[in-house]
Amino acid sequence: MLALLFRSFLIAAVAALAACGGSGGGSSGFAAIPQPGPAAIPPPDAAPTAQSLLTCDDSLKTGFSPDANTTVVAVKSFKKGDALLLAGAATPQTPVAANDVCMVKLNVGPGNPGPADAPSTSPGIGIEIWLPAKANWNNRVHAVGGGGWMGGAAGSATEIASSGLWDAAGIATSEGAVSSLTDTGHSTFDGSFAMKPDGTINKTLWIDYASRAIHEQTVKTKALATAYYGSAPKYMYWEGGSKGGLQGLDLAQNNPADYDGIIANYPAVNFTRFITAELYPQIVFQRDLGGTPLTIAQQDLVSNAAIAACDVVGGKHLGYVLDPSVCTYDPTTDAAVLCTADGGSNATAACVSSTQATAINKIWYGMTNDGSVPSPATDNGWAQAATSTLPGNGTHRWFGLTRGTSLYAAMFNFPGYFNGLASPNGPFSTASDLVALELQNPTIAEPNFKNATGNGQSLWKSLSYAQLANAFDRGVALQPEFGNINTDNPDLSAFKNRGGKMLAWHGLADELIMPQGTVNYYNRVAAQMGGLAGVQNFYRLYLVPGLGHGTPNGTSNPAAAPPNFTPTQMYGLLTNWVENGVAPDKVTLQSSTGAVTKSRPICVYPQKATYTSGDPNTAVSYTCS
Repeated sequence: MLALLFRSFLIAAVAALAACGGSGGGSSGFAAIPQPGPAAIPPPDAAPTAQSLLTCDDSLKTGFSPDANTTVVAVKSFKKGDALLLAGAATPQTPVAANDVCMVKLNVGPGNPGPADAPSTSPGIGIEIWLPAKANWNNRVHAVGGGGWMGGAAGSATEIASSGLWDAAGIATSEGAVSSLTDTGHSTFDGSFAMKPDGTINKTLWIDYASRAIHEQTVKTKALATAYYGSAPKYMYWEGGSKGGLQGLDLAQNNPADYDGIIANYPAVNFTRFITAELYPQIVFQRDLGGTPLTIAQQDLVSNAAIAACDVVGGKHLGYVLDPSVCTYDPTTDAAVLCTADGGSNATAACVSSTQATAINKIWYGMTNDGSVPSPATDNGWAQAATSTLPGNGTHRWFGLTRGTSLYAAMFNFPGYFNGLASPNGPFSTASDLVALELQNPTIAEPNFKNATGNGQSLWKSLSYAQLANAFDRGVALQPEFGNINTDNPDLSAFKNRGGKMLAWHGLADELIMPQGTVNYYNRVAAQMGGLAGVQNFYRLYLVPGLGHGTPNGTSNPAAAPPNFTPTQMYGLLTNWVENGVAPDKVTLQSSTGAVTKSRPICVYPQKATYTSGDPNTAVSYTCS
């Protein structure tokens, strides 16, 4: 739901961090961070004396100085019941502290210089850390990731950043774990930060966005917790979805000692590939339909017809597709959705022409070089997902949305900015931003993209299929400039060897990130690391029918009510695996909405829930095989 999305001085910065203890999770520890003068803090794994422990007041601004790049921006103590805000008056919607907690905000430079009004100008990486009362700390760090282009108020001295899915304050006050988040080095919520005022690529902030910020978040969170409580955290955990899921994979790939356990849900892995492909539905509308998008009613008619064709289990309609990889529904052959003028039987305003039905098949199949699409009976868009070959080099560049997924759903309830991929209101702007960055032409983006050489003018509308494919190739070629944001390295051996554990789930009705890409990455990891058996002893993936991009229902059927996770279910599985050695297996989910309570097992990939007998809306009617 956030679509959520981003990081050459990185090598030098990371080398410096590594030299002063930038990695190390759990009890393995890391080396002291030298700091001259009486304000030096003890090494993070050493036990400070009672007299040297930090306190939650302005003395922390000088007492915590782990390196020359780090400045404490704000410190505030909240008592149980206090409104969680730094300035202004509380409203009925202002969250309150569930327990006593200390908030600390940091800025980690050097940032990126430039004109004061340029989106690419940054003072550094903002990090917001929440420390439970000393008597309540459970000896864990439970850090959280973000979404989309990130940005926000993590480095602001007057505003609290944590809220919603990534509620660091809520974790600290309810769980008793230290929590933190980062703005990844900029405050803007779009991709403007990644382009310099002269139109060139902002490599420094790409690197911060892609990887440096979350490692700094980790290092500083652990160091501050150690100095505040007098002992290092016993367990280090990361949790995120979308961009936060990608961040989890980045940590496992590039800083494998940072965390004992990682949750990397619906990850934005293969970043430039799938985000470029997110613009494809709008290009289909421009090139095939003369710029006239399919209406919401038309999209729902066809998507719900796909569900009805592929959701029958045990003689009953589930309301969502259990396994979209085997759904081959084809609207071009379905008289019930085709207009009468095209040989169909549908005389309503929601009917589709043969050309429109083909356009929907293209959206389901995914991006191609030339706008071509095979018959779904031949290839429904899943052919490469279960292989260990990275797609993108042939005619089929990337996967499409799965059949039955809502094609237009807006993310985060910000219409006009977070449009769904096939929204009649325009593109998902993260995709148009990225294509503008790949082609180094800001006018391609939507008007929210700001740059001194020209703001966005929606010129993506003029792109041909071949030009979009060129942008796709440019995104891959520009990985060194983009901070290697694709994060698609399948070698996780260092994370495995240090004893790390990782869990992930991906909704099979994800409205933004095609689950086939996550499946493909997992298969690539297995191929790299000696097969599934070796991978599943440290990294397990679950595919969840009907769930969207962190949303409880990603389908076009509002009554689907697919079984879903409880808020802390996945985190409980991870901590039990890390701390007690209990590897999660089949997991039972339950619906929280709908007239009928539904339960469903989800299985460790590549197993699938196979119906045996009984009520298909009950978990006991399935086995994993």
